[in-house]
Amino acid sequence: MTGEPAVRALSGRPVGELTLEAVRRGELSVSDLRIHPETLEAQAAVAAAHANPQLAENLRRAAELTRLPDEEVLAIYEALRPGRSTPERLHELAAGLAGRGLPRCAALLAGAAEVYARRGLSA
Repeated sequence: MTGEPAVRALSGRPVGELTLEAVRRGELSVSDLRIHPETLEAQAAVAAAHANPQLAENLRRAAELTRLPDEEVLAIYEALRPGRSTPERLHELAAGLAGRGLPRCAALLAGAAEVYARRGLSA
């Protein structure tokens, strides 16, 4: 490759090894099927370079989310549904994410807390 990051799974396995034959041989795990944060960052850079900053930010948040277990990601999505959380709860979740080095996701939750409170969408 020419200075571009190698596309790989969260496990580190190169994408070229993710084949149907590897599945049939039982060589792949769940982490082989999950995207690597560097791949999401590379996609974000492309989106930003093509004047799509919102998509770039979404991809960067997704890169942060790869550090969390699936159950926690689903709990965050549930908490973000209108009428499911108080602003205080969303701020608590945001603080927890920020403390774990996920600033973009934390900012999203903090912003949602403010918007939901203003629009009457809080629990």
